[in-house]
Parts: sequence; C-alpha cells; structure tokens
Amino acid sequence: MASKGDSGGGCSDVLETLARYRYAAVVLLGGFILGASVLALHLGYAPFLSGFRLPWRRKKRPIRVYMDGCFDMMHYGHCNALRQARALGDELVVGVVSDAEITANKGPPVTPIKERLIMVAAVKWVDEVIPDAPYAITEEFMTRLFNDYNIDYIIHGDDPCLLPDGSDAYALAKKAGRYKQIKRTEGVSSTDIVGRMLLCVRERSSSDHHAHSSLQRQFSHGHSPRIDDGGSPRRGTRVSHFLPTSRRIVQFSNGKSPDPNDRIIYIDGAFDLFHAGHVEILRLAKGLGDFLLVGIHTDQTVRSFGSNRGAHCPIMNLHERSLSVLACRYVDEVIIGAPWEVSKDMITTFNISLIVHGSIAENMDYITEKSNPYAVPMDMGIFQTIESPLDITTSTIIKRIVTNHEAFQKRNERKEESERRYYDNKTHVSGD
Repeated sequence: MASKGDSGGGCSDVLETLARYRYAAVVLLGGFILGASVLALHLGYAPFLSGFRLPWRRKKRPIRVYMDGCFDMMHYGHCNALRQARALGDELVVGVVSDAEITANKGPPVTPIKERLIMVAAVKWVDEVIPDAPYAITEEFMTRLFNDYNIDYIIHGDDPCLLPDGSDAYALAKKAGRYKQIKRTEGVSSTDIVGRMLLCVRERSSSDHHAHSSLQRQFSHGHSPRIDDGGSPRRGTRVSHFLPTSRRIVQFSNGKSPDPNDRIIYIDGAFDLFHAGHVEILRLAKGLGDFLLVGIHTDQTVRSFGSNRGAHCPIMNLHERSLSVLACRYVDEVIIGAPWEVSKDMITTFNISLIVHGSIAENMDYITEKSNPYAVPMDMGIFQTIESPLDITTSTIIKRIVTNHEAFQKRNERKEESERRYYDNKTHVSGD
C-alpha cells in the first residue's frame, strides 16, 4: 500500500509535467503569433495589430520624382504629363524654368514666371514647385535635386528636348540611371496654341468676317490649315488635333460626388486659354463652400454671347477647355457644355447653394442685358460677385501675342520644324 508521502510525490510529478506542457504551449503559441505578425507586417496586412508597430519597422520613404518645363501657355497636355509623372512615384516636384532661360533657349515666353508658378502649383498632381529651374539638367543642379530634394527619378516626355547646340538636355540624368520617360500628349502644344492666335492676327488684318468664322470653325472641328505669311503650305500650325476619349476625361476627373450637406458653389464661363486669372478666381470660389462645380460653355455659346471676345474665339474647343479646368486642384466637377442661363431647375438639380462670378471677365455687361443669365439666382439671393485677384483675361493673353507677334512668329517657326519631325517619325508608344 502506498503511503501518503508516495501519493503526494506522484501528484507533484503530475503537476510538474502539466506545468511543463503549459509552458511549452505558451511558448509555441507566442512564437506562432510573433511569426505571423512579422509576416503580416512584411506583407503590409495586419488588421489584428491595428495601432501596433514593431520598433525596428520603419515607414518606407516615398518615391519622389522630378519634372521640369517652361509651362508657357499651360494646357491640358502639360497637365497630362504631370499626371503621368506623378504616377511614377509618390510625390511630384516640378521645376519651372525662368523667363531668362526660356528666352535664351526658345524665345520670349507668353506668360511671365509669376503666372506660370500659379498655374503649375494649381495642378492637382503637383506636390512641390521649384521656381527658376535651369533649362538643362546640369551636374550641379542634378546633385542638388538628389541631395536637397531627395529626388529618385527625373522625368520627361518621349519627344526630344535639345539645347541650342543640339545636345540632349537630359543626358546627365540618363547617364546617372535616374531618368524615366513618359508618353507625350499628342494633339496640343504651346506652339500649336500660339500658332492659333497668330492665325487670328493674320485673319484679323484682312478684316474679313467670313475668314474669322471659317478660322473659328477650323479651331473647333480640328481642321489643320497650313498657311504662313507667304501662303505656303509647307509650314503651318497644327490646329486642334485633340481626340477626346472617355478614358482621358476619367483620368482627369476626381470621381467624387458632393455629400448631402455640402455647400455647393457654381461658377461658369468659357475658360479659354486657361490662365492664372482663372486659377485665382476658382481658388476664391472654392473657399466659399465645400464643393466647386464649374460650368463650361460650348463653342457655339461662347461665339453667340461672348460679344467682346471676337469672332475667332474660343481658341480652344470645348473638350480642351474642360480638361484644363478639371486638372485644377480647386475644381471638384465640371458641366461640359453648360447652359448660358442658370435656371431654377438647374439650381435644384445640382443642389447649388451659391452662384459666383469674377469682377474681371470678358463680358461684364450681363447685368444690363435683356436676358441676364444670372437673373434667377439674383432673384433668389444666391448670387455673388468675387473680386478677381489678377487683372487677366483671355484677351490679355491674345494681346501679348499680337503686340509681339513677330518674335513669336520666329519662335514658332523654329518649334514647328521640330514638331513636324516628331509627327513624321512617330510610332505607337503604349502609355497614358
């Protein structure tokens, strides 16, 4: 018969064995949880560890890309290039070339750097802007980009960028292995747009109303007259070769709707030759509410009601103007082909809280006109005039070309030759 001492010793052995099993189980379970946690963190998925971060796990540094340019007569092609560049990294830094550098390498800019900086900073894919960037990537500036701005890659389009001596402006970036290329947005360039205005200057000098009307139809419908001062078909401006697609509009769209309680602000206009004056008035309009809806008038509406613009306007067609506005960071949504008059039904449909208009515009006679387009919102007490920060209109831009048209003609002739070679030699390149 076993004694009490024997019985107590056997019980102690059992308890000790159970303790060892319990310890092993805890260690095994803990090891499993730790291993699974590390794996989940490595894969970037650990919802059960919300709010917990291992002390040795550092946040990955964002990839920063750099793109430079003149951004003169900024248009949707520039914006699409910046969109593509941003897609190659996490943060986009943009260098804006100085007026002096542009003049030395290409000829005089249409818009001064102050206005170009406003335009670039307003593009919704831009995170940071460097003013007075050099036209060519020098060794010194490239080192500054890598060290001071933490740039990983330098971006440019697939069209060549040559210096006056014929060398590649991005040769050093390519040699360093820090260069990436995007697809050029075809159908538009600053040369095209300046050329359209130069055509207007020539047509205007003929004082032929029929010629004005014919030229404007060419702008809207994408025809390409090839004329120069001598009437030769060898040179000329490519007029609106833009082919709008639903995919491009989706790429530029924010893809969001207003919340039920959002204060919706509405502003409309032609927004032709989208410029710094447009950007600043849109910025102020957005500050008055939560959601900015922009109405863009059709080409026909602009011609019919924009009496002060001239028969040659709009220079840019409806879809070109729409994309430029959509790229602006202050704009939430656009109405492509908005009506001239703001009706009660339209206000109700879009739940508009306030309709605004800038104090500086092409047509400021709307109040005295028989058919005031803002009569309904004025009667409802939801119309407001905003003091425009900049005294710039589309006519301002055109006058700059007219005043110095000989210098711009020479600049365009040089650029048109390089663009002609690009289109003659181009092949299909996949991309956006």
